[in-house]
Amino acid sequence: MTDAEDRKPQSDEARSAYDSEITSEFAVPEGLAVPRGGGESETTSEFALPEGLDAPQPPGAEPERSAFSVPSTYSARQAPPVFTPPEGIPAVSLIKDAPWQDRMRTMLRMPVTERPAPEPVQKAEEGGPAVPRVLDLTLRIGELLLAGGEGAEDVEAAMFAVCRAYGLDRCEPTVTFTLLSISYQPSLVDDPVTASRTVRRRGTDYTRLSAVFRLVDDLTTADTHIPLEEAYRRLAEMRRNRHPYPGWALTLASGLLAGAASVLVGGDLIVFVAAALGAMLGDRLAWLCAGRGLPEFYQFTVAAMPPAAIGVAFALAHVDVKASAVVTGGLFALLPGRALVAGVQDGLTGFYITAAARLLEVMYFFVGIVIGVLLILYFGVKVGGTLNPDAALNIAERPLLQIAASMVLSLTFAVLLQQERSTVLAVTLNGGVAWSVYGAMHYVGGISPVASTAVAAGLVGLFGQLLSRYRFASALPYTTAAIGPLLPGSATYFGLLSMAQNEVDKGLVSLAKAASLAMAIAIGVNLGSEISRLFLRVPGGTAAGRRAAKRTRGF
Repeated sequence: MTDAEDRKPQSDEARSAYDSEITSEFAVPEGLAVPRGGGESETTSEFALPEGLDAPQPPGAEPERSAFSVPSTYSARQAPPVFTPPEGIPAVSLIKDAPWQDRMRTMLRMPVTERPAPEPVQKAEEGGPAVPRVLDLTLRIGELLLAGGEGAEDVEAAMFAVCRAYGLDRCEPTVTFTLLSISYQPSLVDDPVTASRTVRRRGTDYTRLSAVFRLVDDLTTADTHIPLEEAYRRLAEMRRNRHPYPGWALTLASGLLAGAASVLVGGDLIVFVAAALGAMLGDRLAWLCAGRGLPEFYQFTVAAMPPAAIGVAFALAHVDVKASAVVTGGLFALLPGRALVAGVQDGLTGFYITAAARLLEVMYFFVGIVIGVLLILYFGVKVGGTLNPDAALNIAERPLLQIAASMVLSLTFAVLLQQERSTVLAVTLNGGVAWSVYGAMHYVGGISPVASTAVAAGLVGLFGQLLSRYRFASALPYTTAAIGPLLPGSATYFGLLSMAQNEVDKGLVSLAKAASLAMAIAIGVNLGSEISRLFLRVPGGTAAGRRAAKRTRGF
């Protein structure tokens, strides 16, 4: 027997006394029955509810709630104002009868946390369409809009509208000239899904652009639900549809455009025919270069040569016509007014990367035109052609004839842009109004051409925005062709002519005037559109407010 066994009590009473001496103070007293847990830890959190206390739960509550869901005890009337910004939280008023462009711009210009959740969508299949397919459809729609010349803000608004139409509210579209991307994150704890698409080819087809806008408008209509397969089918039909005007009609339209532009700057019937022939020949040469795979820079260079060559031929033959009007008419058909307006609009709305890329594209096109015209003019001056840069000051004032010519110019410009036939009449009248305002201010009122051009372009943008709101369509088909009569073709030609005659100072002044006129057109169109959104009512109610970026004050 060991010493420990010798010290251990032998009787029951002694053993009980011995156990009480070595028991912890946390031991359960004898006679008190405590239920044991099923193998789980007996320690509980301080946030656990005591047994017997039933906390009321809202009906249909889920055990685990999302980070974006509002707590059940939250009350908007009794919310503490500690997180309210100094200027207050603006109320979001998204009127259903307003165009989807305004509603989506309002959503894009507010922080993600302040965007209202989308309304429940009636989905054809259980669980809704797959997220990758919705993002792919969104990118394809954005690709058609961006390739058609739509502004970056309108492309992002359309992409955001498509995503919300299928219930994807927390998405962020991004547009940078040739790259489209979109990211969707279901919640803060889920991984985001990101997709991108590159715009390889850009073309001019406003009929397709209008069809895409109608599809987006149908998708955002609350009364109807378009399944994903139906949206894909309509998108495929848009891609397969042929252009509304054949190639010979486009060539004829380019000739009529150049002829009408020559009449605007003082040309007669002979000048009209010569400018039309030069423009049609340049258009065919450009098509030949495009078929051979040459870049657009060389296409513009080749297209600018025939009108300049015909003008120089008239000067060398000493024909009593305005040779400068022939060259000016040919330039009107080549100046990239559509890309210029889109580039300036992107810059004014905050898309600086896209704006810089588009303006750089415009500069390359303009340089191509300059090279083509300068080569012919320099050759003409060397062989003894007498071209007078001061002829710009002797433009005849023929109001009725010039208004008719401006309307013909807008009509043919609309055909070149492949617009729908239903929009051609409206844009033709819009172009006539633009030239009437410009002529009244410049020729009658004696106002500077830059200010007159800006006001006339502002009216073009205002009327175009009104027509697009009335038809819930894009504003480009109603504005781009209408600014055709305002393009600075004569200022560009006379600047190039002065440079060809070694008068660089006069040439730079004239080219600077052309650049000022181009900027006045672009800013005027954008300002007219913004004014219509600010002060005018839309069909069905007042326009939804739009939030823009604040001035940085230099920091």
